Amino acid sequence: MNALFPDGFRWGSATAAYQIEGAAAEDGRTPSIWDTFSRTPGRVRNGDTGDIATDHYHRVREDIALMKELGLTDYRFSLSWSRVLPGGRRPASQKGLDFYRGLVDELLDAGIRPVATLYHWDLPQEYEEEGGWPERATAERFAEYAAVAAGALGDRVATWTTLNEPWCAAFLGYGAGVHAPGRTDDRAALRAAHHLNLAHGLAVQALRAALPAPAELSLTLNLHALRPYADTPEDRDAVRRIDAVGNRIFLDPVFHGRLPEDLVADTAGITDWSFVHDGDLEAVSTPIDVLGVNYYCPAVVAAGTSETPSPWPGAAGHVRFPYVPGPRTAMDWPVDADGLYELLVRLRDELPHVPLLITENGAAYDDYADPEGGVHDPERIAYLHAHLAAAHRALGAGVDLRGYFLWSLLDNFEWAYGYGKRFGIVHVDFPTGRRTPKDSARWYADVIARGGLPPR
Repeated sequence: MNALFPDGFRWGSATAAYQIEGAAAEDGRTPSIWDTFSRTPGRVRNGDTGDIATDHYHRVREDIALMKELGLTDYRFSLSWSRVLPGGRRPASQKGLDFYRGLVDELLDAGIRPVATLYHWDLPQEYEEEGGWPERATAERFAEYAAVAAGALGDRVATWTTLNEPWCAAFLGYGAGVHAPGRTDDRAALRAAHHLNLAHGLAVQALRAALPAPAELSLTLNLHALRPYADTPEDRDAVRRIDAVGNRIFLDPVFHGRLPEDLVADTAGITDWSFVHDGDLEAVSTPIDVLGVNYYCPAVVAAGTSETPSPWPGAAGHVRFPYVPGPRTAMDWPVDADGLYELLVRLRDELPHVPLLITENGAAYDDYADPEGGVHDPERIAYLHAHLAAAHRALGAGVDLRGYFLWSLLDNFEWAYGYGKRFGIVHVDFPTGRRTPKDSARWYADVIARGGLPPR
């Protein structure tokens, strides 16, 4: 029997500006922290940069034609802050805004709902030089940018996401140093997390003021599905520590207007949290319409000592992540769809009135085009089938899940991994830019056409 999804379920795919656009210095765009980071020797594998990426900037119509062929109902993309506001400053670039106007118009002409993300990690470099996300001013500037984007696109875009995965921006960028801007400072990472939360809340307020009343506002979090390695008090406490700095550092301020008390206690040796000002948490908890959830794999946590620098302030030195045998992707991430179900059910229980979207889910494998030009990726199809089955099971358990966005439409620049990891359902030959739908793209098109999973 087919596993059918509800009528109106949103079937999408997702990308990010720096990973696909290219045209890094075209039409007035100025560098972001990822331009600087990727051009710094030793930061990105093989010295790869996003200067060209998949050249989406010049191939928008071709890429939207692929989306239409697949039957996507929605497409989630991000705007480049440095393309909209070169140098991070007004006036806005009309050429930059025209690119996004054209993109959105093409989507609407194709019958595809545009879902715009304002921030997918590409902070204007000028702001980093003035302190970056650890500074309050960056949050205030983000709200100004949100208002500019809404003013230009609000008549065309009905669904807006403020931030994508602020955990990565704060803790991989400022704590572990493996993402841009490459800093390793636990206090800066915690300050960045708060100011990202504040940026979200201020942006929601700015968007509400600028957009038509029916606009749908959201935030996308890469929440961690956590399990103790053993059912012991020590391992359960390790899970608690990771949950505090991995999940509740965002969930509690955004949905409850508070900081997790145990996080404040765990990090007392790092900061006194005096950067949280009166009124901040009220702004952070400005209501939103839907929560985006990004999920790739669960994390198994045990008591122990983790490596440093760590993206886990307040937990480093107390936790470790044991290797768990089983199938893994090319990222060396475990394949376990049950974690998605567990996460969705947790959110059902903790946030019963908040609708959910799966805004990213997918897998990297070592794909290649065969001599006949086909790209066969049965492992990805199996991964996607299992995770959509988990999503369907969550619907049956009462989860208010409204849609699924597959990551990613295209093979692209995969951050610190450069072009070495392929998440796309469309293969990209990077030297030529040639697009080839993989078997998984055809499979996903069939799922969309059916409105659910085919029998296995």
